[in-house]
Amino acid sequence: MTSPTSAAGRQPHSLWVRVVLAGGIALIVAGLFGLGIWQLERRVEKLALIARVDARVHADPVAAPGPADWPHVTVANDEYLRVRASGHFLNDKETLTQAVTEAGAGSWVMTPLVTDQGFTVLVNRGFVPEDRRDPASRVQGEIAGEVTVTGLLRMSEPRGGFLRTDDPAGNHWYSRDVAEIAVARGLANTAPYFIDADATPNPGGLPIGGLTVIRFPNNHLVYALTWFALGIGLAWATVYAWRK
Repeated sequence: MTSPTSAAGRQPHSLWVRVVLAGGIALIVAGLFGLGIWQLERRVEKLALIARVDARVHADPVAAPGPADWPHVTVANDEYLRVRASGHFLNDKETLTQAVTEAGAGSWVMTPLVTDQGFTVLVNRGFVPEDRRDPASRVQGEIAGEVTVTGLLRMSEPRGGFLRTDDPAGNHWYSRDVAEIAVARGLANTAPYFIDADATPNPGGLPIGGLTVIRFPNNHLVYALTWFALGIGLAWATVYAWRK
């Protein structure tokens, strides 16, 4: 049988444990609410990014940045900027990189364009299916002479494909790595970006341009509500358990 004295002696200890647990849970709840607020802030940033990109994509094209501007070209300021460049293609130095598009599996045709300003820029002229990789199968699309390209400025993709690394020696390419392609093709004075050509039809129908995918996942509101719900649920459960 427990004496009243021993029970009273344990009571302060039990209260202290409950206070410590409640304090720890309060910190967790505060953390969950902090995550929810952070997701709301991320949502504001993402909506601003989407608005900026949408404005760039639908703006009138500007001249592709030249060498003097290359140090200042960034993802934040220039990705998906609508640009225009004139010059002539080096069709014999095109590079095919792996592509999966709404048109199926195949390759992007990355062709150097020597611009009238004297620098070279890689142009993603568009998509070709696997059975049309050979330039001989799409001779009409190998444009000679002066051309003007309009499209979206894209930053180099130097990390290779998912679980696959570019193999310049074997001519197997899984990413649009501007620097590595320039070295492999012996290109000089090459822009650090490439241009995704627009949907202007090419002779013979290939390559197919205008397939740039612009998609920014924006699930931040769902994540925020989830964190807030977890915080409220934990707080309610703690109060309920304390009262019991």
